[in-house]
Amino acid sequence: MEAGQPSPDSSSEGCTVLEAPPSRGLACPVHTNKETTVYCTRCEVCVCVECVSGGHADHTTLSLSEALVTHRAGLHDRLVAAQNRLPQISEALISVREILHQLTNQRSSIEDDIHVSFEELHKTLDVRKSVLLMELEVTYGLKQKVLQAQLESLLQGQEGVINTCTKTEEALSGEACAGSLQAERGLGEKLRELASQGLPFQPEENDQLDLLMETEGLRRSIHNLGTIVTTSAVASQSVASGPGLEQCIVGLPACVTITTRDKAGGPCRSGNAILSAEVCTPDGSVVDGEIHDHKNGTYDFIYTVNKEGEFSLALRLYDQHIRGSPFRLRVTRCSDPEESPPTTAATSLAATGTTSTGSSEGAKRRGKSPGSGSKKKGSRRTGSALGTPRRRENPIEDDLIFRIGTKGRNKGEFTNVQGVAASITGRILIADSNNQCVQIFSNDGEFKNRFGVRGRSPGQLQRPTGVAVHPNGDIIIADYDNKWVSIFSSEGKYKAKLGSGRLMGPKGVSVDMNGHVIVVDNKSCTVFIFQPTGKLVTKFGSRGNGDKQFAGPHFAAVNNNNEIIVTDFHNHSVKVFTPDGELLLKFGSNGEGNGQFNAPTGVAVDVNGNIIVADWGNSRIQVFDGSGSFLSYINTSADPLYGPQGLALTSDGHVVVADSGNHCFKIYRYLQ
Repeated sequence: MEAGQPSPDSSSEGCTVLEAPPSRGLACPVHTNKETTVYCTRCEVCVCVECVSGGHADHTTLSLSEALVTHRAGLHDRLVAAQNRLPQISEALISVREILHQLTNQRSSIEDDIHVSFEELHKTLDVRKSVLLMELEVTYGLKQKVLQAQLESLLQGQEGVINTCTKTEEALSGEACAGSLQAERGLGEKLRELASQGLPFQPEENDQLDLLMETEGLRRSIHNLGTIVTTSAVASQSVASGPGLEQCIVGLPACVTITTRDKAGGPCRSGNAILSAEVCTPDGSVVDGEIHDHKNGTYDFIYTVNKEGEFSLALRLYDQHIRGSPFRLRVTRCSDPEESPPTTAATSLAATGTTSTGSSEGAKRRGKSPGSGSKKKGSRRTGSALGTPRRRENPIEDDLIFRIGTKGRNKGEFTNVQGVAASITGRILIADSNNQCVQIFSNDGEFKNRFGVRGRSPGQLQRPTGVAVHPNGDIIIADYDNKWVSIFSSEGKYKAKLGSGRLMGPKGVSVDMNGHVIVVDNKSCTVFIFQPTGKLVTKFGSRGNGDKQFAGPHFAAVNNNNEIIVTDFHNHSVKVFTPDGELLLKFGSNGEGNGQFNAPTGVAVDVNGNIIVADWGNSRIQVFDGSGSFLSYINTSADPLYGPQGLALTSDGHVVVADSGNHCFKIYRYLQ
């Protein structure tokens, strides 16, 4: 082996040898006849030997060859350090380009929305203009007809009087004789008749035609129409704090506060940032919670873990981990479980009346929402615990027929069941949220099929929460995390998606009598109506407590009048709208009595127009008539529900409900 070659079994990285290059001396700038052979480390210049004994006598020096080796070694280290940044830069370029691409897509989508919205307004204005012009023409025509008839009657009367008077004057101007007597008698009778003729001398119509245009309010509304919503929050500067990062007890809600900040580290003062959070267990399953937006740049994530151990909490802002995420959690059991029984986040916070910001209103509104795939469970209640005991003489009698499923990832097993649908062909479809699939059963509970692959590409599912069956047999799925609705064939073959770029967190889906797809967007608090092709028909709703506003809407159903029935989770009510979004009916209030709700979720309508509602926080199912009056509730005491979600009516007339807390679905006998 030649000198200087590395050993075959040695690491080239660990055995790099920097040989001193041959010395190439330069003329000394002080002693021009001398060659520089020494390097002064203090002055960082090359000098000659005479300089070393002169002005650089007390300085540290190295031979020029040693200095070259040292400097080149340092230069090599800096080269490696700089080259090591290239993968980071490449990754950052990819990330920023992707965000820029998504931002551009969002801009284009919103631009389309603005154009569509204002085109619709223009069309509405044009229609109203045409209606007003038509109304003007009709009103004018009616008045003109009356006056024209009166005018013609008067003209005829005038003409008759003039003609008869003229003839009479001619007769009187002639010589009176026996021959003219008969004619004059006739003229006399005619004149008497004309003198007493009833003519419409008073106007039979008026000339009023006014226009009332209340435009000032409309101008103000148009001036404030539309808002561009965004924040400057970035994940790298945003932080998390709170007891939920320090201590977590099995069965008790824990709270983590996320504070969003901009690129300079300054606090963001507005809400609406897109956050996601999940607690991962060692076996790979996910425990979700509810994110509450305080609208001031801070957010609370409330979650409950039902077993002890080591867990991982991932907090993402715009799909990027915030500072410190993922966090390691240690969940332990309470020393005295009798003193601290497991409850839902909603129950415990409402009991204390406080939140991390000290707001009692926040406590009432921050019950764990299944919108993001909740695993928190409502309290188990029997029929006698629901206010008035169930009267067996009620016209609706129900009993559990059977339950299907256990917790797991295999066929017929579930992890966080959400939406439910039933087809006219006798199939029951279950949105198995955390298993990223849809499972299909017969009305008898026999497993038939399963489809769905986890992912964020078209045709994949990230968190299916709602499911519906189109009259043509297609299966429609609300994908909460992918922020779109996917359409599959009846055999589970992917066909298309709709709502991408418009939806923020689709929770429930339904189909109206026109075949339009109704999407309940939990995050934007809006109901969208699409054609199956993806074209937006209309949308309505906004965030708030008003009659036409929502606070966490979940599922929807359609009655025989094609009216849309929506459950309003945090407002503890059910609302009925026309297909155009006009409110027709609202019923329900917060409580445990008959007709009250603690966060309603699933909803269905029977053939008689009765409305069936899953009362999530009270773990029960109530039945109302079409006017919103309480009729009865389904008796679930034999096998209590533990956080009911979506529900539907099977083709043979029974009620099927997703029992998220028990990881199963149940079918109850229902007499309509």
